Amino acid sequence: MRALGFIIALPIALLIASTSQANELKPFTTDGCSLWIDGTPEQPNLWRHCCVAHDLDYWKGGSEAQRKQSDARIQACVKEAQGPGMANYIYKNVRWGGSPYWMNHYRWGYGWDYFDGRWPRGYKVPTADEQAQIDKAMPAARQVIADDLVKHPANAAADKGGAGSN
Repeated sequence: MRALGFIIALPIALLIASTSQANELKPFTTDGCSLWIDGTPEQPNLWRHCCVAHDLDYWKGGSEAQRKQSDARIQACVKEAQGPGMANYIYKNVRWGGSPYWMNHYRWGYGWDYFDGRWPRGYKVPTADEQAQIDKAMPAARQVIADDLVKHPANAAADKGGAGSN
């Protein structure tokens, strides 16, 4: 009988503990244009910087309006780098694939646990504590972005030193 009480009480205790713990922000990461190319064959990182900036927004998360603004910024950035065709393609895909309700590594708010207590985090403006975590993590995030730009320069030719380069 005592074991039965323990079996019933344990899930309840775990549920209460999981809802009372603060959501901890994970360090910023980027993979460029998640599941897509970062540029053309001639310039393989041509619009990667647009995606990295977009990843920073998605890492932090926030309201639905903030996501729409972020997606509009990536569209404008890619349009400037490559043109409207690629910009519109990327925009449509981030609008569909970046929902905070998808359990993937590139969703809106991916820096936070998918569940915020018992429910998906979804569109949530960071609390004061969460904003403090974001502010504390920003220098390291900016360093990741700077390192990414060194590793993946936008003007790098696909064939360094070979045919087609000057």
